[in-house]
Amino acid sequence: MFKRPVCWLLALLALAVLVIVIVVPVYFKVVKPKKNAAAAVNPESPVGATTGGDGSVVVMANGTSFTYQNSFGGFWVEDPTDPFNNDAQPNSWTPPLNTSWTWGKDRINGVNLGGLFVLEPFIVPSLFQKYNGSVDEWTLSTLMAQDTASGGLSQLEDHYNTFITEQDIAEIAGAGLNWIRVPIPFWAIEKWDFEPFLEKVCWPYILRVLQWARKYGLRVDLDLHTIPGSQNGYNHSGKLGTVNFLNGVMGLANAERTLDYIRIIAEFISQPEWQPVVPVFSIVNEALLQTIGKDQLTTFYLRAHDMVRGITGYGEGHGAYIAIHDGFVGTANWTGFLQGSDRVILDTHPYFAFDGAPNDAPLATSEGVGVQAGGTWPQTACSAWAAGMNESRAGFGVTIAGEFSNGYNECGLFLVGTGVDTTTSGECELFVDWQSWNQSMKAGFMEYTLASMDALGDYFFWTWKIGPSQSGAIESPQWSYQLGLAQGWMPKDPRTAIGTCASLGVSGPIFNGTFAPWQTGGSGAGTIAPSSVSSFGQYPPSSINGLTLGAVQSLLPTYTSTSAVPSLPAPTSLRTDGGSWYDSSDTGLAPTEVAGCSYTWDAWDANSATMPTALCTGAGEGGAGARRARVTPPPAERRGR
Repeated sequence: MFKRPVCWLLALLALAVLVIVIVVPVYFKVVKPKKNAAAAVNPESPVGATTGGDGSVVVMANGTSFTYQNSFGGFWVEDPTDPFNNDAQPNSWTPPLNTSWTWGKDRINGVNLGGLFVLEPFIVPSLFQKYNGSVDEWTLSTLMAQDTASGGLSQLEDHYNTFITEQDIAEIAGAGLNWIRVPIPFWAIEKWDFEPFLEKVCWPYILRVLQWARKYGLRVDLDLHTIPGSQNGYNHSGKLGTVNFLNGVMGLANAERTLDYIRIIAEFISQPEWQPVVPVFSIVNEALLQTIGKDQLTTFYLRAHDMVRGITGYGEGHGAYIAIHDGFVGTANWTGFLQGSDRVILDTHPYFAFDGAPNDAPLATSEGVGVQAGGTWPQTACSAWAAGMNESRAGFGVTIAGEFSNGYNECGLFLVGTGVDTTTSGECELFVDWQSWNQSMKAGFMEYTLASMDALGDYFFWTWKIGPSQSGAIESPQWSYQLGLAQGWMPKDPRTAIGTCASLGVSGPIFNGTFAPWQTGGSGAGTIAPSSVSSFGQYPPSSINGLTLGAVQSLLPTYTSTSAVPSLPAPTSLRTDGGSWYDSSDTGLAPTEVAGCSYTWDAWDANSATMPTALCTGAGEGGAGARRARVTPPPAERRGR
């Protein structure tokens, strides 16, 4: 009499188990994600979904799409009704843009967008190969402009539009990275008539990159990579040659232009729409200290610091951190720099590739028990960099490596200049032919990269992408994060680098993660020590290098601030004025040549040129030599809003 109910009960239990085993996983793996995706749709948005995580489909502005791959809990956010939404997050361990970044706790895992707006032969070799004789952007622009059949300088805009795409930025976030460093040229703002560069055209593309960074939750170090006259004489400064920034007859005049470009960028990025996206502004890339002089650079940096903080105000939340480069003299030389300054970062670029040593110790070693991948190179990186970085954090303040790579030698097409082809030399063939690298070679690069990341702590790899040569091959593979990621010699998760140096037996001072309050915009920020003010507070510097013996510095040519400030073009897709002025009280005009004065010197090549013999006052008020020293006020008077 009771058998039939028992059978029904057993059948119901079996059905329940079946539901749990089959239906529940289907719900959580298929139905629920689709419901979440539906919840991410903004009904007022004309393009549909405004956020998505791993596996979501992103439709780009040109109508093409890609699948976002991010296994680290990151998600993108884009809402046409709120273009300055800062809710996106690149990964679970990085605070979203709407949350404060804590220096010493949060760590930069970053990559550069080298070669995008400041072109270098080894990054975009095919463009330089097309124009024989081009060695820098000056010569490239000159030759390209003459080639009207190929579109002239419009070819550069094609490059801005295609070299780095939105998918690249998405891939950077998906690689576990959280910052990008974006090198930009001063001619994004303007250029003067004697300069051949393409003026203003790249600025809207710079804004596009900043918007992409916002969409994927990436923070930006905006890096002024080129300076009028050249700050280092390297090809990536705009022109290969000599240093004419704060050096030589036109050194002061070029510095005046530089200060104004720093001012314009600071005004723009200090706007509330952009400040969360651009927390760091690198004001001069790789100024060559041994040529310019440390005192001269310090005086300039203090002047720039006070100008920027006069725009932004003082203390945390008022404008970006100001990053300065160590000038290739090492971080230890900057300990105690301008104590009491407001949020200044020291940036170092450690490379073995350019140290003049042969660097021929093997990277690929035979596999076997007890064999260390990478040979001696991983330990060398830890020993060379880890202690110095932590000592600088304790002695200077926030310290980052704005550039490094896994290229420990000079092998690569145009890596040391377009006149030097290292790719065909016997010792370089292996390093260029990445398609033939075996697992030992890849493991060696991987270990060297992990050691470098661990030693540096806060870093930007140089660079995300190397373009192909005219042969179609990537011929500087050690410098491409993207290629290494795809081919297995860059880490899928940068956090795996943590502890590498300790595992190699390299120990040293450990930074406790705490900075002095003034170093991060807290108490005391902006109250620079009186001794520094008395030594470096008067601008221009008391002496300029690169002059002929006996030169009278007061006769150096300068400019006058009577020109209209250049405006910045804005893309029509953003609800913002590209040239918005953050500080309405900043009403100064831009520098220009003094009317009636003759500037017979080449502003990019005036080292040891003949000095003027008299003061030129021109036809207007003052003149080329009527410069007045600008004195930094005492600390009590220097705190802004």
